[in-house]
Amino acid sequence: MIYFDASATYPMLPCAREAILGAMEAELGNASALHRAGHRAGEMIEEARAEIAKLIGARTGEILFTSGGSEANNTVVRTFAGRRVAVSSVEHPSVLEPARAVAKCYEIPVDEWGVVKLKELPEAELYSVMAANNELGTVEPIGELAEIVREKYPGAYVHSDLTQALGKMKIDVRELVVDYATLSAHKLGGPIGTGALYVRDLDKKPSKYSKREDPSAPLIPLILGGHQERGLRAGTYATPLIVGFGAAAKWAREERSWEKYERKIRPLRDMLARRILAEIPHASLNTPLDNSLPHVLNCSFEAAEGESIQLYLDLRGEVMVSTGSACAAGDTTPSHVIMATRNDAEVAHSSIRFSLTLEAEERDVEEVMGVLPGIIRDLQGISTIETREEGRDDER
Repeated sequence: MIYFDASATYPMLPCAREAILGAMEAELGNASALHRAGHRAGEMIEEARAEIAKLIGARTGEILFTSGGSEANNTVVRTFAGRRVAVSSVEHPSVLEPARAVAKCYEIPVDEWGVVKLKELPEAELYSVMAANNELGTVEPIGELAEIVREKYPGAYVHSDLTQALGKMKIDVRELVVDYATLSAHKLGGPIGTGALYVRDLDKKPSKYSKREDPSAPLIPLILGGHQERGLRAGTYATPLIVGFGAAAKWAREERSWEKYERKIRPLRDMLARRILAEIPHASLNTPLDNSLPHVLNCSFEAAEGESIQLYLDLRGEVMVSTGSACAAGDTTPSHVIMATRNDAEVAHSSIRFSLTLEAEERDVEEVMGVLPGIIRDLQGISTIETREEGRDDER
């Protein structure tokens, strides 16, 4: 099996699996309990919190555990319910949908590669732009955006979803100057079911009011009913999952995984892109190779439907890819990301996303290219949609 779907979920790292099993086998209690077993669980959680903080250049007390990236995104957006919130038009649905539902939502346009247009920032109280896009891999100018917001709208706050970038880029939240950052364990090689939210100065007294003189970024709890996480996120701690998240974060930091991606995976990704363009007629790239995560490649193939390509790659070559956001599986509407960049439903419906793991090798690219051209040729042969070139020839 060739697993080129790391952006959907990264295969669990051995260190994370071992940490989870170790926590499950230990005699741990509820981390909120006062007895010895509870204290030990609490210590393991705090050790994990410290590792996650180190990975992104935060203080330990600025990390708040959640069930995953979607909860973290919802928590930030809903803190600003009823207020002006500006989000990029290519944000993850867990930002876009709550913003449209509970806030006065303004969408920041993007260029044809998915980069936000900084000259078109509307006035808002919260700006939410992901560090790297989950479908295209496009890297956004978060630091520059935050600087503009500080200068033009000094009372506003900046949130960035770091889910896809974590471990693939060197990240320092102090350098990005963001107030909030979303993290997810399973995109890093940790377990599914846990994530975290960085909140600037959370270790100082939090406030729900949006005033720059407040000691911390405001945060209103999304889940009530418990004292966990200083009363900001109720619910019994999923200790083994959190411990696994901490182990994955420690691995990424100590191994400097982002450097390995640049050194090993980017050349493989670029090789795959070159071969697709050279060997498959009517193929195009949606990922900007010079401004993207090193492991993501989004392509479109005229007159070939994306989900069919995905299924045939699995059937014929045991190649695992995605048609875009894993959260949109089963949704037949065209990708909102590609519609925002290309405004072309055919391009959106014919797109697939390759996202390589660190274990990828050149032979994997060879095997993919051994089956992909034939699949595209077969699908184009039975399609009722003409390629654009054929359509022009008919007109002539």
